[in-house]
Amino acid sequence: MKMKMNNEMIEKKVYSWLGLCTRAGNLVSGDDTTLRSLKKGAVKLVIIAEDASNNTKKLFSDKCSFRNIVFFEFGNKVMLGNSIGKSPRAVVGILDKNISIQLINLLEDKSKIEK
Repeated sequence: MKMKMNNEMIEKKVYSWLGLCTRAGNLVSGDDTTLRSLKKGAVKLVIIAEDASNNTKKLFSDKCSFRNIVFFEFGNKVMLGNSIGKSPRAVVGILDKNISIQLINLLEDKSKIEK
């Protein structure tokens, strides 16, 4: 029997995955580091905080679109930072393909619930 997940449960799972990803060394955070890894082609998924500046959102959405990298707006800077054990972060990049697939599935489920 599969339990239907609500928004809050999905958010907790996403933050948990981000923490796991950090401990595994498969996450980059912050504008400069994420952008550098994005340009190298190492990033598989980009998560942009919903409260990031419009310039940051535009920069990363354009760079990701150009390179065909999936990106989502999710959470806020404080929660993204807390989940990875750092200060507030506007952007995080996932380097691992399998973890990015899990996160994409969760974030897509969240966007379906919100509609």
